[in-house]
Amino acid sequence: MDKIIFYEDRNFMGRSYECMSDCSDMSSYLSRCHSCRVESGCFMVYDRTNYMGNQWFMKRGEYPDYMSMMGWRDCIKSWRMIPMYRGSYRMRIYERENFGGQMYEMMDDCDNFMDRYRMNNCMSCNVMDGHWLMYEQPHYRGRMMYLRPGEYRSFMNMGYSGMRWMSMRRIMDSCY
Repeated sequence: MDKIIFYEDRNFMGRSYECMSDCSDMSSYLSRCHSCRVESGCFMVYDRTNYMGNQWFMKRGEYPDYMSMMGWRDCIKSWRMIPMYRGSYRMRIYERENFGGQMYEMMDDCDNFMDRYRMNNCMSCNVMDGHWLMYEQPHYRGRMMYLRPGEYRSFMNMGYSGMRWMSMRRIMDSCY
């Protein structure tokens, strides 16, 4: 069973809350969160309620001061458990919104869209299989976005206007 523990203060101090499922609004449990410990599984945490805002991938480990590590100014407000997946991975990326422009099908990690596909932007995608992380910079750096199976017609309409997605990787067993 996946498990994450949140603490009000840095270095695992103050009140805590243990969780084994998704949560769209942490304020019901803690007024603030400045550190956490992932005991098992992987989670995506968000700096706004309802799985919105900046995202950060957390795997098994301790995060005594995650805000300075991630460069966030605000606390975790919601989180989503990432289910373990052991199948094949498949995604189609598109250079324009609504699945327009050039399309490439991906089945493995890509550390730089521009180098591999000569594609300078990715604005929509269709995740057929697997769970993925997309990054704003090459080589899996910068802000990230969690993608689970489904259609993502417009990253701009999801609150990512002005961002360019430049690399992506699969969330695999080794993350757990």
